Amino acid sequence: MDWLGIDIGGSSVKGARLRDGVVAATAQSDRYENPEPDAIRGAIAGVVKMIGDGVPVALGVCAPGIYDQEHGRIVKSVNLTGLCALALRDELAAMTGASAGSIGVFTDAHAAAYDFAMSRGLSGRVVAISIGTGVGAAVLDGGVPLLVSGRSPGHLGQIDVGEHLGPGFSSVPLGPDGGRGGLEGYIGLPAIIRAYGRHVEHVLSMFTIDHPPVRALVRAIRIVHAIYRPEHVALLGGIGVAMKRLVPDIRERVNDELTSLARLGWELHAGDDLLHAARGAARLAGSSER
Repeated sequence: MDWLGIDIGGSSVKGARLRDGVVAATAQSDRYENPEPDAIRGAIAGVVKMIGDGVPVALGVCAPGIYDQEHGRIVKSVNLTGLCALALRDELAAMTGASAGSIGVFTDAHAAAYDFAMSRGLSGRVVAISIGTGVGAAVLDGGVPLLVSGRSPGHLGQIDVGEHLGPGFSSVPLGPDGGRGGLEGYIGLPAIIRAYGRHVEHVLSMFTIDHPPVRALVRAIRIVHAIYRPEHVALLGGIGVAMKRLVPDIRERVNDELTSLARLGWELHAGDDLLHAARGAARLAGSSER
């Protein structure tokens, strides 16, 4: 019994095929930047082909933006505007052979959080912050998402995290949503490239706890503790995974005079790879079919 997960991200498409709940194949497309609809379509089709034949009994997809359930398409996507031109549900059904009714659409933050929490066996409240092209969050209680605004627990990437000036940031940045001082304006991929250039992996390897994007992330996690009171906070997505070496420093800085509302003994984690959302989408779609 095969479950398929497709993660349509702001810079690439990733996919995972699970067979009887075990990962059988994974794939990632070439990277893109502001792709046209045909390029997105081609990237999805390429990933579907790479993760193998066989009609899945369930298909989960992560797509950034506002999803119109009735018409099966994304109607607004700040970080991937070309996606709005695709009849997403129908095109995925045609590519995979899955029935349109078996296709579930999830946020990448929710899917990644689900996969991470299940694979680590985390209990209690988990807040996962997915940091890639954009910044999103999911809050899980025993695997069940807390929903406040649409498909999300709120818009963490747009929370004003204050003024963090320093290398790369001579003024408070304007985020892609039009808001000044939001987390995504500091640590989303376009913000990193704008501030430090295109050698992103090298840049991230040089970050310290005192770089403005990391200080902004610390502020966001402190806000998370006041609002959601998690037992676990996970940093996911490409940039989140790259923060793994800074986890001890980030946790120490977050804990400095942190609100007493925060749970004692909370843990900070970083993701294992870039495929949490693809695997999570497959798991979520499969669990809904049982």
